[in-house]
Amino acid sequence: MKRKRNRPDFAMSEPQFLLSCMDRHKDWAVVVCLVGGGQEIHRGEAGIAEWLTALRQHFTHWHIHISPHLHDSEYAAGDALDILGREARVHPDPKMHLAVSMRSFRAEHVSSFVKHLLDLDADRAGEYYRAISDRYPIVLTRSVRTAKDWLRSRARGTERYGMVVSSSAQRLKPHAIDVRVSVDPVHWFLDDRVDVRSSYYLEDVATEFQVQGLELDWAAVVWDGDFRHTPSGWRHFSFRGERWERVNKADRQLYLKNAYRVLLTRARQGMVIVVPEGEESDPTRAGKFYDPTFDYLRDQVGVTVLG
Repeated sequence: MKRKRNRPDFAMSEPQFLLSCMDRHKDWAVVVCLVGGGQEIHRGEAGIAEWLTALRQHFTHWHIHISPHLHDSEYAAGDALDILGREARVHPDPKMHLAVSMRSFRAEHVSSFVKHLLDLDADRAGEYYRAISDRYPIVLTRSVRTAKDWLRSRARGTERYGMVVSSSAQRLKPHAIDVRVSVDPVHWFLDDRVDVRSSYYLEDVATEFQVQGLELDWAAVVWDGDFRHTPSGWRHFSFRGERWERVNKADRQLYLKNAYRVLLTRARQGMVIVVPEGEESDPTRAGKFYDPTFDYLRDQVGVTVLG
């Protein structure tokens, strides 16, 4: 609004602004919101909680029909939902919850596997993994080359494959992966196998910002030291200058976790997860940054390791 409408004092959130537009109708209006859980990856995004906050604070005359199943961590809507739930204008309806993922047509529970994996519920993640692995293969490796070979061997005909990484994966350059090189999503998603700009060529990688809302048939997710498994939970890091620095702000931690949620749910038919080997001669790529994550996926969740 500041840049395009010359409104430097504009202080509305996107949900509040959109609702205010529909609120101008003299008779009635309906707003249908399809809001995904755990998709907040941009600074300032607040997901469904912000819709609930706008309705509670500014639009008290609106009726709200909402799913009652929004208490999972990925929705981050618990507090707002609890407050709204006391009001008579809120109408919980289980039919409002779209529980079946249509992205992974081979296995509808891939998103549940990813949710429990990221929530460090290894037992449940393992249960979902075993339930889907015969129809939706998920494998683990420490080699980018092995991952590329696996993708090429799996894809048939025009099935599309590619490599995706976190936008903060700054220390994958020794593996010929540089997130600072911006890809053109049009070429990456649409060009054919002979074009070096396409995902097929496995040279350029796409980040969560370029693939959000889009899919591949087969994906390689390359995991860097920005999001690390530790005995005390996930640790979040940003690479600055010559070293990794802890990310302490809760919203930035959430965006990083959700970035991996986006990356791990891009494939329609299967994926390979790459957790590279560390390099002890390089303090920015020490084995301790990668080994615990690999061990968590292999030993606790039970993801099959490629030979």
